[in-house]
Amino acid sequence: MGRRPKQPNRQLDELVEEVGGPRKALARRVVERGRAVGMTLSYDHTSVGRWLAGEQPHPPVPELIAEVLTELLGRKVTPAMAGMTAGADAAADIGLEFSLSLSEAVAAATTLWRSDVEQRRFLLDTSYAVAVYPAASMRWLTLPGPEHPASIGSSRRIGQTDVDAVRTMATAFRDLDNKVGGGKVRSTIVQYLHSSVAPLLRGSYPEHIGRQLFGSTAELVRLAGWAAYDQEDHGLAQRYLIQALRLARAACDAGLSAEILAAMSHQATYVGRPGDAIDLARVAQIAARGARLAELESECHMVEAHGHAARQDRASCTSSLTAAERAFEQAGSARQPDWLTYFDSAYMSAKVAHCFRELGDHKRTAHFAAQSLNMSGGYQRGRAFNLTLLASATVPTDPREAVRIGRDALDIAADLASRRSLSYLRDLRYRLQSFNGLGEVAEFRQEVLELTTRRD
Repeated sequence: MGRRPKQPNRQLDELVEEVGGPRKALARRVVERGRAVGMTLSYDHTSVGRWLAGEQPHPPVPELIAEVLTELLGRKVTPAMAGMTAGADAAADIGLEFSLSLSEAVAAATTLWRSDVEQRRFLLDTSYAVAVYPAASMRWLTLPGPEHPASIGSSRRIGQTDVDAVRTMATAFRDLDNKVGGGKVRSTIVQYLHSSVAPLLRGSYPEHIGRQLFGSTAELVRLAGWAAYDQEDHGLAQRYLIQALRLARAACDAGLSAEILAAMSHQATYVGRPGDAIDLARVAQIAARGARLAELESECHMVEAHGHAARQDRASCTSSLTAAERAFEQAGSARQPDWLTYFDSAYMSAKVAHCFRELGDHKRTAHFAAQSLNMSGGYQRGRAFNLTLLASATVPTDPREAVRIGRDALDIAADLASRRSLSYLRDLRYRLQSFNGLGEVAEFRQEVLELTTRRD
C-alpha cells in the first residue's frame, strides 16, 4: 500500500469522469498494461476507488495509469496531471513546456494551477530555467494556425457573461497588483484560476466564445506570472508566463502574446540573461507588428534596448531606443487594450532611465527618472521603483538628496509586498555605502536594512 495523502485525488477524479465507463474497465486496462511490461497486478474497481480517495500506488503504476488515460482521452496525460507521483523529474516539468495541442495546453495550465494551490513541493523555490523561454518563443513562432478553441466538454455551457466575469476579475487583479505588489495578490489569482476558470475551460463553448475565454484567461495567467516575478519567484514566474503565452496563442491574440513575450524579456534581463532578453524582445516585436499596436511595438523595442544596455552595447541600445521613440510617435487614437494602458511617456522615461543606469550614465539616468515621476495614479509599485532609480542616480552628486528621495521610496515600499522593490532599495543602500559617514545616510541605510531583513 502506498502513502495516503490528506485529500482525495480530484485531478484523477476529473480524468476518470471525462473517460466515462465503469471503474473496473479502467482497472482492467491498467492490469493489461502491467502484464505487457512483465508485471502481475490485481487491480479492480475498488482499487480505482482507493486511488480516487488519495492512495498513491507504488511506481511504476502511476506511469501505467497515465499511459492508459492517454490512450482513452487521446491526449498526453502524465502521472502528475493525474495527481500521482512518478518521480521528481516528471513533476518538475509541469508548466515549463509550450504545449503543441489545445487539449494539452488546457491540461498543462490547469494542472499547474492545481499544483500551486496545493503547494506542491516541486513548485517551491524553483530557480530560473535557462532554456525554456527560447523554446517557448520558438514554438510560438512555428506553431501552425489559426487554432479553433471550441469545446464540447462538460454539460456546462459557457457564454459571454462567463467571459466578461473573467475580464472583470483580470482588471481588478491588475489594479491591485500595481497598488500593493505581487505578494498580496498572487495566491488569490491562482485560487480564482483553479476554482473558477478551470471549470470554464472544460465546459462547452463555440469558437468565438472560446477565443475570448482563452484570451481573458491568458491575461489572468500573465498576471499570476508577473506577480511571481515581482516576488522574485523566478522559476514559478516562468511556468505561468509560458502557459499564458500558449493560451494567448490559442486565442489568436498577437497583441497579448507580444505583451507576454516582453514580460519574459523583462525578467530575463533582471536575472542576468540579457542575450535571451534581446531574442525574446525581437520575437515580441514580430507579434506586436501583427497586432498593429504602435505603443506595444514601442514597448518591445524598449525591452530590447534594456537587454543591449545590460550587455554594455551602447550602440545597439541607442538604435533600439530610437526605434521605440519612432514607434511611439506613430501611436494613433485607437483604443488600447486594458492591459496596455500603463504604457505612456512616463513609463518610457523609466525604461530609458534603466538603460542609462546600466550604461553608467548617472546624469541621463537622473533626467529620465525625474520625468518618469509624471505618472498616472494607482501605480504605487512603479513609483517606488522610479523614486529609487532617481535616488540611485543622485548619489554621486548629492547623497543627502538621494536619501531624501530614497526615503519617499522606502515609505511606499513598506506598504508593498514586492521583493523587487526591496532589491531596488538594497541597491541604493549599497551605492550609499561610501557616504556612511554622513549621519542621515547612515540612518537611512539602517532603515533599509531593517525593512529588507524583516521581509526576508
